[in-house]
Amino acid sequence: MKFIKRLLTFAILCLIIGVSTIFGFYVYVKPDLPDVATLKDVKLQTPMQVYSADGKLLSQFGEKRRIPARIDEMPKYLIEALLATEDSRFYDHPGIDPIGIVRAAIVVATSGEAKQGASTITQQLARNFFLTNEKKVMRKIKEIFIAIHIEQLLTKDEILELYLNKIPLGYRSFGVGAAAQVYFGKNLDQLTLSEMAVIAGLPKAPSTLNPIRSVERATNRRNVVLSRMLDEGYISRSEYEQAKNEPVMSKYHGAKIELYAPYVAEMARAWMVKKYGEDVYESGRKVYLTVDSRLQLSAQNAAVNNLLDYDLRHGYRGAVKTLWQEGATPWTQEEIKQHLKSQPTYGQLVPAIVTAVQGKTATVFNKYGDSVELPWGGIKWARRYKTDSRQGAAPTQASDILATGQQIWTRKLGENWALSQVPDANTAFVAVSPENGAIKALVGGFNYVHSKFNRATQSVRQVGSSIKPFIYSAALDKGMTLATLVNDAPINHWDQSQGTAWRPKNSPPTYSGLTRLKIGFAKSKNVMAVRLLRRIGLDDTIDFLTRFGFKHDELPRAEALALGAGSLTPLQMAQGYSVFANGGYYLNSFIVDKVTDSFGDVVYTSTPDYICRSNCPVEETANADVANGEGSSENDVTVGEVETDLSEVIKPKQAPHVISEQNAFLVREMMEANIWGEAGWSGTGWRAKTLNRRDIGGKTGTTNDVKDTWYVGFAPGLVASVWVGFDDPSRKLGRTSRNKNLGNDQVSGGEAGQKRRRWHGLIS
Repeated sequence: MKFIKRLLTFAILCLIIGVSTIFGFYVYVKPDLPDVATLKDVKLQTPMQVYSADGKLLSQFGEKRRIPARIDEMPKYLIEALLATEDSRFYDHPGIDPIGIVRAAIVVATSGEAKQGASTITQQLARNFFLTNEKKVMRKIKEIFIAIHIEQLLTKDEILELYLNKIPLGYRSFGVGAAAQVYFGKNLDQLTLSEMAVIAGLPKAPSTLNPIRSVERATNRRNVVLSRMLDEGYISRSEYEQAKNEPVMSKYHGAKIELYAPYVAEMARAWMVKKYGEDVYESGRKVYLTVDSRLQLSAQNAAVNNLLDYDLRHGYRGAVKTLWQEGATPWTQEEIKQHLKSQPTYGQLVPAIVTAVQGKTATVFNKYGDSVELPWGGIKWARRYKTDSRQGAAPTQASDILATGQQIWTRKLGENWALSQVPDANTAFVAVSPENGAIKALVGGFNYVHSKFNRATQSVRQVGSSIKPFIYSAALDKGMTLATLVNDAPINHWDQSQGTAWRPKNSPPTYSGLTRLKIGFAKSKNVMAVRLLRRIGLDDTIDFLTRFGFKHDELPRAEALALGAGSLTPLQMAQGYSVFANGGYYLNSFIVDKVTDSFGDVVYTSTPDYICRSNCPVEETANADVANGEGSSENDVTVGEVETDLSEVIKPKQAPHVISEQNAFLVREMMEANIWGEAGWSGTGWRAKTLNRRDIGGKTGTTNDVKDTWYVGFAPGLVASVWVGFDDPSRKLGRTSRNKNLGNDQVSGGEAGQKRRRWHGLIS
């Protein structure tokens, strides 16, 4: 009896000491314990996504990949796989597993190190939200107390749902939804049992057990998970055998980008950061733009292909580099592969190494790991580039152009590959709706990876003759008509300040005497534009042009203004031409249509200015400074400034009517004549006749020495502006001679702003 009493006393003493110790630990760590009530309103860090107007994913911004899902949306087998592997008694314990804790304590006592975790799912959730992964006793104690608090606050299903959406699973994927996309390119409901078991095995060591890094380790871990599911009775023997025999097939899957439009996506990203701050990358917000995916794709293809056509007809500038000389030991295929891995790909342009040259063909090994042939039809264009205005003789065989060991650029044309090169020149394109100012398509340059500078909104270039619709509109505003006669004769004006004569010339330098306004516009007669400006008056002309959103300081106070000496962006030009297309109303452009939060609720929506053509209410108009002829403010032409916080009620404003409908109609008539002309003559945009469209019009633009080329035009419901030139404004676009290797369907002569067939896909 004495022994029993002593044993009982010792047990009670140990219990008291144990409880006191636990209470002491709790009192000690309580000040450092977080408020687990925040889990009731937790916001999972989900990337921001950018969509086109028709719902195509353009881009995703954010370091962490996460696709949140509710517990009832997750496959039953996936949940059971994780429970069997991570915490088989999850629905029975109070947040901690005493058996596991005792086992971990024994390891600490015997080894002196915390080598085992013994964490329940609730404890892992506590660690993921509130603690670090360091293996220290005090961290473990905090983890236990937090887990107990979580169990008191949330239901088991709520805990499991948070865990499945929060847990890191490798390759910047967080949660099972993101892991399904990253490793298998599938939604959760598309996963096989084998794939679910692979994902369920990742929490133990996502960096080493994932199927991208090691198929063997991932397969072994999957089999362990399947075995645990079988032991727990979640799957049958036949399901176990079938899943175990299924090979693990995985590769990295990025976000499912449906339309690659990086210049547009970057505009949306910058706008969102300005509005919401840097936290937007983890907000789960979705940005819906005004961009139409069909028009955007047509614009990108047209702009890039037109630029490549220009560049290739000016000659081949040679290989990027030479990896081995002719006659030297060639690189092995593995060496070539490793080298090409580090080389960029610019859209259509794929780096490749020449491995053989024979007759009129060459064999290359490209970055995709393919050995392909370049036929003569894909390399015969490659005359040697001498200057922007001079090309060498047409090649007669492949060895005139290529040699083994050279690194070159290639692109696929139809079924065959062709030699190509990164263009020296660049381009920009923007299309807007003249009815509300929405940007429908935008291209900021040849390739975003090559250059992130957005030329559509940031590049201020001389506009050349594309300024003339505004000059002629000013003349109509002064009472002239399309039949008004203006003398098309040379001008010789002495400039006292320069001590020289200013002699503007037509291009070509031919003159017709007294000529109707309509013909002078369509043929882009320079001297007629100058004489019109003189009739109107320079100051009055500048004041008139500010109605179209141009600022006074963007317009030179000189007669050269009539020839396009002013510098504007392609977006500003499209905005200005929209006034003619919509009957005389000036509208701001915008690109963000609406923003939704992570739950799909609309938090921002656009309130663009609207056009009122009859029975208009008397109210404040937008851009009053434009209507008063004072030019637009800086914010008026800032893309996206029409966004409205739904917490405020802001009514859209009437667009100012800056020119009469009659004026706009007559300018459109002249721009249509720029393409179709009349009996006996054609306008400078005559190449667009191939489109066989009578409902389109526009104006060409070419600056002195052909440093900038433009075409700005309209079609029903659309206004588009395109620019081609060098980023170095001192460099001329030059001219080309005919290439005898090519047929009749080639462009030669001096470069100029022209409308070509490439725009058909955009306006059809």
